[in-house]
Amino acid sequence: RSKQTATNTTKETMLSIYRASATSLTSRASAKAVNNIRESTSRRIFHFTPKRTTKSGETTAATPSKAVENGGIMSFPKEHPFAFQLIIATLKTSAADIMCQTVAERKKFSEIDWKRNGIFVVFGFAYLGGFQYWLMVNKYRQWFPTMDSFAKLTLAQKIKDKAGMLDAAKMVLFDVTVHLPMIYFPTYYTVKEFVGGHSWNPAVWLTDGCSKYQKNLKEDLTAMIQLWGPSDCIQFALPMHIRMPFRHLVSFFWTAYVSFTRGSIEPVAIQQDSRMATRIS
Repeated sequence: RSKQTATNTTKETMLSIYRASATSLTSRASAKAVNNIRESTSRRIFHFTPKRTTKSGETTAATPSKAVENGGIMSFPKEHPFAFQLIIATLKTSAADIMCQTVAERKKFSEIDWKRNGIFVVFGFAYLGGFQYWLMVNKYRQWFPTMDSFAKLTLAQKIKDKAGMLDAAKMVLFDVTVHLPMIYFPTYYTVKEFVGGHSWNPAVWLTDGCSKYQKNLKEDLTAMIQLWGPSDCIQFALPMHIRMPFRHLVSFFWTAYVSFTRGSIEPVAIQQDSRMATRIS
C-alpha cells in the first residue's frame, strides 16, 4: 500500500506541475496574440477600392484612371500632347488679341471687337492647333528621321550629333522659307476675310486675302524672320512634348503683333474699293 500511495502521490504531483505549466503557456500565448492584434490594428491602413458594375451585371474593382496612375494632371501634356497644345493654341490667340485691344488700343472690355477676336479663335484652333501640329510633328517626323532621337539627347550630345543638327537646321530653314511665308500668312489673311468679310464666296476670301498679304509682304516677312528665326533654333532642340507649347508661348507675342498691325477689320466701302483696285491692276 505504501508503494501504491507513493506512486499515486508522484502522479498527482506531476499532473499538477503539467497543469500549471500548460496554464502558464496558454496565458502567455493569449496575451501575445492580443498584443499582436492591437499592434496590427493600430498600424493597419484601410483602402477603399471603388466598385463598378459591368454590362453583364458583374461587380468588379474599378481600375484607377491613367491620369492617377501616371502622375495626375501634370503628366497630361506628355501623355496627350495634341490635345494640350490645341487648347493652348486656341486660348492664347484669343487672349493675345484681347490684350492687344485692351492694352495697346486702350479699349474698354465692353468695346472689344469680338468679331475680330473670332478671327484669332478660328485661326488658333484650326491652323495653329490642328494643321501646324500635323505639319511640325507628323510630317516632320517623316521628312527628318532623326527628330525624335535628337530631341531625347542632352545639349552636349546634341552638339556632337551631326545628323541631328543637320535635320534641325533643315526644319528651321523649311519653317522660315516655306511654311510661314507660303502657308501661314496666306491662310491667316484668308481666314480674316472669311470671318470679317461680307462675301460667302471662298474665291473672294482667297483673292482678297492674298492681295492684302501682297501689300504687307515685305513688312510681314521682315518681322517673321526677326522673331521666328531665333525662336526656331531653340524650338527644334527641345524635347518633343515641349516643342509645340514653346512655339505657342512665342506665338502669343507674335499674335499680339499681328493683331495690332493686321487684326482690324476694314469697313465694307474700303473692302469694295480694294477689290476694284485689284481688278483694275
